[in-house]
Amino acid sequence: MSEQRKKVVLAYSGGLDTSVAIKWIPEKYHMDVITVTIDLGAVKDLDAIREKALKIGAKKAIVIDAKDTFVKYFIFPALQAGALYEGVYPLATALGRPLIAKLLADVALEENADAVAHGCTGKGKWKMTRDEEIRYAEEHNIPVEAKIKSPYSTDENLWGRSIECGVLEDPWVEPPEEVYKWTKNAKDTPDEPEYIEIEFARGIPIAINDEEMDGVTLINMLNAWGGKHGVGRIDHLENRLVGIKSREIYESPAAVILHTAHKALEGMIMTKDALRFKDIISAQYADLIYNGLWFSAFHQDLVAYVLSNQRLMNGTIRMRLSKGTCTVVGRKSPLSLYNEKLATYQKEDTFDHSASLGFIKIYGLPVKIQAQKQMDILAGREALHLDSIMPPKVKSIHKSGGE
Repeated sequence: MSEQRKKVVLAYSGGLDTSVAIKWIPEKYHMDVITVTIDLGAVKDLDAIREKALKIGAKKAIVIDAKDTFVKYFIFPALQAGALYEGVYPLATALGRPLIAKLLADVALEENADAVAHGCTGKGKWKMTRDEEIRYAEEHNIPVEAKIKSPYSTDENLWGRSIECGVLEDPWVEPPEEVYKWTKNAKDTPDEPEYIEIEFARGIPIAINDEEMDGVTLINMLNAWGGKHGVGRIDHLENRLVGIKSREIYESPAAVILHTAHKALEGMIMTKDALRFKDIISAQYADLIYNGLWFSAFHQDLVAYVLSNQRLMNGTIRMRLSKGTCTVVGRKSPLSLYNEKLATYQKEDTFDHSASLGFIKIYGLPVKIQAQKQMDILAGREALHLDSIMPPKVKSIHKSGGE
């Protein structure tokens, strides 16, 4: 009686790495492969991916629709947090990974599998370069899109698309137009701008142009609108956790639009100190996601702050999409701290100007006392190399009469 073969559950995207893995794992480890394809909203034929996995050699191919879960528990919390890695990357791929890992583990338990596997090769985890993987696929009749002449590695989900490898590895080279699939070149976009209004409740977008809709529909709509106007292209040289710098190209129309709108809404509703501190939290939150620490106690602590912070973020932002840009052109909120009567320069001004004199005296008091008490030491500015920030006196220029 032969020993029963062990099973491995493989996170399968249909791309080069995981397609090769379906054939390579049984050869290397003599294990049966069960593929799990998670639908996070990428534009793909899921039935075709399932059939491809079975054709290559998977014993079972499972497809899970996780779009709503992805939006509710990953995308929108990251939006509320203002999570942009290094202020640029909306973390589309990084946000998908913890959900994929969770669902992969769920299937492994259901199937009584002995291991899980994924296609994140870590620059040659299988001792194969990308070109070698392509040759392996050709030798074993594994259909893959990547070719040695066009070796781009891509990842897609509802929140964005990432592209790397090939000529993109030279940071001096402008990304060729062929790498973009979701967004038009600015020169090919409509001449007339498009205006949209996005309504938020507790920092979560709930409606576009007064039409309420679910998160998946809303993001898909903004991806289409933004892509049509060339919005969402990102060329980023980012710092990876392992210590290297990596050149990445991203297409994230909806993410760029929503982060821009959300930031503008916060600017209306939050105090100056709260905004400054939120920037710190946003950076920490983005680092946490990028570094793979979604399921951590630290994340729970940050979530508690973000949820408290976002409870007042209700309002509507009007955006203009035009020639590769998205610009905030209007803001309104019932909780706005902006007071037109205090801000205006017109006769409706209600600001108490007589209070300015006392404010200026008190605000300048510490500097005045320092100047009085420490003048002798401060006068020796040359010893402290202060000439670089303290300019000399400027001579007056007097003109009299005409020329």
